[in-house]
Parts: sequence; C-alpha cells; structure tokens
Amino acid sequence: MRILSILAGAANGGAETFFVTLAKALAEAGEESRAVIRPNLPRRADLEAGGVPVSEAPFGSWLDFRTGAALRRAIAEFSPDVVLSYMSRASAFMPDGPHLKAARLGGFYDLKYFRKCDHLICITEGIRRHVIAGGWPEDRCSVIANFAERDTSPAADRAALGVPEGATVVFTPSRLHTVKGFDVLMRAATGLPQVHLWIAGSGPEEASLKALAVELGIADRVRFLGWRRDTGAFFRSCDIVAFPSRHEPFGTVTLEAWAYGKPLVTTDADGPAEFVRDGEDGLIVPKGEAAPLREALRRVIEEPGLADRLVAAGSARHAAEFTQAACVTNYTALFRRLRGEAT
Repeated sequence: MRILSILAGAANGGAETFFVTLAKALAEAGEESRAVIRPNLPRRADLEAGGVPVSEAPFGSWLDFRTGAALRRAIAEFSPDVVLSYMSRASAFMPDGPHLKAARLGGFYDLKYFRKCDHLICITEGIRRHVIAGGWPEDRCSVIANFAERDTSPAADRAALGVPEGATVVFTPSRLHTVKGFDVLMRAATGLPQVHLWIAGSGPEEASLKALAVELGIADRVRFLGWRRDTGAFFRSCDIVAFPSRHEPFGTVTLEAWAYGKPLVTTDADGPAEFVRDGEDGLIVPKGEAAPLREALRRVIEEPGLADRLVAAGSARHAAEFTQAACVTNYTALFRRLRGEAT
C-alpha cells in the first residue's frame, strides 16, 4: 500500500515527533511510505534515514499556491492509495484524487479544516466524542492510539549532569509551554530536597521557567536539557517520569514511561485520565496543583513496593496495547477496510 503523509507542523513538538515515528514505522513494516513536509532539515534527514522519501511545501496562508502545486506533483509521481494528513493546516490542504483522504487528530480541533477528508483518525475516545458532537458522522471516524518504543540511546551520565549520589531524578520531556505545567512541577519539587528535575524541551516559557527555578531556590536541582531527540538516554537514567500538563489530549510521555519501565506520575488532563489507571499503572493528581503532585512523587520515592508495582503494570499495558507493531497494524487494517480491500 502506498501511503503519503503530510505535515505542516512546528519545528518541534509531540505531534511532529509522532509524524516522523509513524511514517518510518509504516516503511519498516513494508508499506510504501512518503512524506510532504514544511521545510525542516533535521526532520527531513530523520525521515529519509528511515526510508521515507521527502518533498517540501510551505503550507502557508490561503494565498499560498505553491503548496497545492507541490501536493499535486507528489500525487502524480507517487499515486498514493492513502493520503494521511496531520492536524489542521495540512488537512486543509488535503489534495484531490481517488486516494483515501484520512486525517489524524491529536487534539480537539475545529472541524472546518477537515472538510476535504473522508475519515478522521482520533487518538483518544475523547477526541472522537468531540468530532461526533461537532456533527461528524460516527461511521467516518475511528480511534487509534499512539505508540512508543525504546530508542537505542545509552543511559545519560547522572554525575555529569550534576546529580549527587542518592538523589531522585524526575524526568519530563515536553514543549516548554504554560499548558505543560512545568511551573507546577517545579513548585512541587521545592518540598522534596532529594529531587532533581530533568526537563527536555524548548518553547516560549523557557526564560520564565529558568527565572522561576532561581526564584524558588531550586536552580541547582533543575537541568534544562533543550529539545532532544535522544530522550531515551534520560528515560533510562531517571527514577520517575512526571507529566504535569494542564491540558493534554493524549500524552505519549505516558507510553514512554511504561516502555522504559519507569514509575509514572501524571495529571487528570484528558489524555492521561483516559489511559492511566490511577494507583495501578500510574498515579493521577489534579492538574495545576503542586501539593498533590508533591505528595504523589513522595509516595513513589518512599512507599515500599509502590514504584515496582506501577512499573510492572505499566510495562504490561505497553506490551499489550501500545507497541509499534500494534499501532501499524491498526492503521493499515483501517486503511484497507476503508478502501474495500481484504485484510
């Protein structure tokens, strides 16, 4: 099956990372996978290294005529069976043709951008309920969750990152934006002197978060790692994964914590609340509140057996539901069913 994936995303972000991951996974599974993206040299290199040929388009405003032309060329050259668009802007540029027109929704988007699409693939049941409530036909939307797998990065050197012997490292990879709740995590850490925070990401709140660390007196216990592609190094070396988001439609960090065998503490934002089983494979706390987050971290550190129980259950959930193989199978089976092919 020939699958053309299109993305008009930001330079960095979770949805953009998953775009690359899935396009490469489809190619690895034997599907013919190609991509059209907004110019981004690291993303292009990553895709091409994974066997996904890439072309580029600006994905600009309504006055942008070059993107339509670039997509038409891609359609003419590749003759895809499926075009899979990511998020709103790329979906608004969905090209005409006999191919299946599918869009992946990683959030609660305005449906006006998806009018050219045949089928919507929602990453949670909550998003599917949102699109149906907005008038989208039930038989034209499905749910396929994300997946996560361990990368090959060697474990990070804790001592080189300033972590003293006996300290507890809490790791979070995410965009540095107010909705991600890093300020809450930092306030939670003020009452846990043994905790060192590793924060991997970039974004508009970087300067204010660094200033907050100084204000709270924990700057020596907070390491800002920048946007990283080798997050596995930090997952392997940390003790706890925290996910303090105020708003999170899905939250692949949840799956990564399970994949790397780390105890998870997260909030009751939409995505984690749908997937995480509180007290079984993670601890869920109210979003935006430092005290409950602090107490949950304290429990994982101090309560005998809790971390091990969370890890065992999370690892089992990952293996049963959230592997690359399961996700790729779900996508290709859906595409073949929608195209009327035998699966």
